[in-house]
Amino acid sequence: MTLSTKTTAHIVLSLKIYISFTCFRIHKMALHNTILMAVSGILIGIYFLPSEKDVVLDVKLNTTYDYIVVGAGSSGAVIANRLSEDPGISVLLVEAGGSEYGNEDISTPIKAAAVENTKDDWAFYTVSQKYSHQMKQDQKSFWPRGKVLGGSSSINYLAYVRGSRYDYDNWEKEGCTGWSYKDVLPYYLKIEDIQAPRLYDSDYHSRGGYLGVSEVRNTPLPEIYKQAAHEIGIEHVDLNGENQIGFSYMQSSMKNGERSNTAKAYLRPVINRPNLHISINTFVTKVLLDGKKAIGVEVIKDNRKLNLYANKEVILSAGAINSPVILMLSGIGPKSHLTKLKIPIVADLPVGENLQDHYQIFMKFLINKPYSPTSDATSSLWNKLQYHILGKGVMTSSGLEGHIFGRMTDRRKTEPQYPDYQLEFFSNAQDDGFIDNGLPLNHNKSVIKLLQKRSSSMEFTVVTIQQHPKCTGYVRLQSTDPFDYPEIDPNYLCEYDDVKSLLSGIRIMRKLEKTKAFKEIGVTHNRMDFKGICDTEEFDSDEYWECIIRHWGMTGYHPASTCRMGSTTDPTSVVDPQLRVIGISGLRVADASVMRHLTSGNTNAPCIMIGEKAADLIRGKDTVKAFRDKIKHLKL
Repeated sequence: MTLSTKTTAHIVLSLKIYISFTCFRIHKMALHNTILMAVSGILIGIYFLPSEKDVVLDVKLNTTYDYIVVGAGSSGAVIANRLSEDPGISVLLVEAGGSEYGNEDISTPIKAAAVENTKDDWAFYTVSQKYSHQMKQDQKSFWPRGKVLGGSSSINYLAYVRGSRYDYDNWEKEGCTGWSYKDVLPYYLKIEDIQAPRLYDSDYHSRGGYLGVSEVRNTPLPEIYKQAAHEIGIEHVDLNGENQIGFSYMQSSMKNGERSNTAKAYLRPVINRPNLHISINTFVTKVLLDGKKAIGVEVIKDNRKLNLYANKEVILSAGAINSPVILMLSGIGPKSHLTKLKIPIVADLPVGENLQDHYQIFMKFLINKPYSPTSDATSSLWNKLQYHILGKGVMTSSGLEGHIFGRMTDRRKTEPQYPDYQLEFFSNAQDDGFIDNGLPLNHNKSVIKLLQKRSSSMEFTVVTIQQHPKCTGYVRLQSTDPFDYPEIDPNYLCEYDDVKSLLSGIRIMRKLEKTKAFKEIGVTHNRMDFKGICDTEEFDSDEYWECIIRHWGMTGYHPASTCRMGSTTDPTSVVDPQLRVIGISGLRVADASVMRHLTSGNTNAPCIMIGEKAADLIRGKDTVKAFRDKIKHLKL
């Protein structure tokens, strides 16, 4: 017997209600753990039944499509959705990874770290860093990047940050016509389905978009962070509103307690469109060119090499690492580099140059209240049941619950008014279980043992993040083999200015430590100097903190700008403001690689915006007029 979707939904709902009462009784009667395990096994088995929709991903590919989009990540999934809104247009979306349904951790916010360094992660490493990463194996930085439907929006920590208005205005001043703040804000409004009632009436937010955005306050700590910030004169703001600088609750790409990645938000609702094909486990090796015109892509699928053709355009949305790699393998890149590898040069462009990333440092703080979710709490059967049945509890948060964005005191008022540093408040305890099974940070093994000596189940972490790096690096090919990972060098902290911005953030944290709000919960800095590690410097001096920064810092997970946007006369540009690869017809790039400069804060939201705007540029449509009209009265 085949049940209808509606009938099945009613049955599952009834089972959830029944199990809710059963679990409540079990919990109250404190029956043996094995009973809870059996109940949770039944529930999770029901809750995560394989979806018939994944059958649609097993498509028989056509030879030719109107558009081919490479990469089903934060930008590519959006573009594929929007292009396929036109029923007469055929769209192929190719993704090197698999379905997000293959890993239930992806949908669960608290499991963000568990997705890294799995089959759903490209798991890149940089070259050894000269000025940083001194506590990492071979001084290399581990760079997770999503290799799955939804891309990095499926493996990130869900922070939804648009960036500063001054980021985009600065882009336009440098030749990115049409990318000012007043140009991009309507696209942010189009994206969003805000879940925070207090923001429903805000001119800077909207409801009804594809992407759920929720405000996260799962523990008592965000109110304490807010009060401490208020005590030192930092105002409470909406970081995605009029002014980014100040304290803000975390806004997360989440809805009903689940991750709202671009696979779930943009692809699943339209996956049955007959003019949209999605091909997973499909590895693009190069763009096919006829002279200086893109005509398709070469891919490897099921151990077979295929040529797939595009009548109109190829759009690369493979990310700040893989988009430049594909371009260079296709003969589009720096002449000197391609010549060394004997790749025929089609266009001499600075592909892979200008790599930027935010650099960050963890600061841990002990507290005397049990406010921090621990490793045991986040993996307990009771919390799993609460999450899977009701969509509630500690598992509905990645642990990030607040931000402070601020500026250095010595910045001239004539300089761009974007923030210099970001403080992210991570409320979960980095206890022994977290250190063992949390973020894969590439620490030296001896260092992990040192950290565990000072780990605690009652603590929170502040991530101090430098915002606008002076130092830039590169992505280069190591060989002509498309399966060889590229050489990545972010060149972290090559200039002292990049250290200074981090010092500014650290000084704010030292002020917060002295506030009444923090003293009431016993906030005490859990130091990270050990014998032979920054122990010869005077504690709290600039020299001490610089040592900590260079030893313990790591990637902010925000690589960008390797296919830089700008005017066609700008020698640093790879794409023009229409995102067209300069000198090549029928080829665009749309992802973090096109950013003129890194935005202020986390980069997932800007990548989704780039996807929305790119789709309009490709289609020659204006889909945001109503949103532009809505914000006409704002002083932008």
